[in-house]
Amino acid sequence: MKKLKVGDKAPAINATNQYGEKVSLADYRGKKVILYFYPKDNTPGCTAEACNFRDNYQSLLADGFEVIGVSINTERSHRNFTKKFDLPFNLLVDTDQKIVNDYGVWGEKMLFGRKYMGTLRVTFVIDEQGTITHIIDKVDNERAAQQVRELLAS
Repeated sequence: MKKLKVGDKAPAINATNQYGEKVSLADYRGKKVILYFYPKDNTPGCTAEACNFRDNYQSLLADGFEVIGVSINTERSHRNFTKKFDLPFNLLVDTDQKIVNDYGVWGEKMLFGRKYMGTLRVTFVIDEQGTITHIIDKVDNERAAQQVRELLAS
């Protein structure tokens, strides 16, 4: 699996969102995109991250950003997560793990001393031309949007 780096073209994405609507990364050409990968709907860390993006969503939009979340959960799980936490952005369904593999965020994790494969928590910032400008691989769930802003300010 290829590890993406800053300056690479973002791999194409064609998936469905939490409502079964087709979404393509190409639909966002001309806009900056915060593409964040997270392990699982309705878990404490993933909820904190999603809610932080939700709480900062209007200011991110005002700065020209769109937010897209991706996990391997089902459409139904994403829809329930969206409804429960009033998330205003697309959550893409990746049950076949194509997107997580294309972005190199499917990897070995450890929980309670047990190793397993899963989605790594990584955020990509993609510019208007579809180029990756920043990669955050040490995401602070409670400050995810602020991390993006701080990177862009530096």
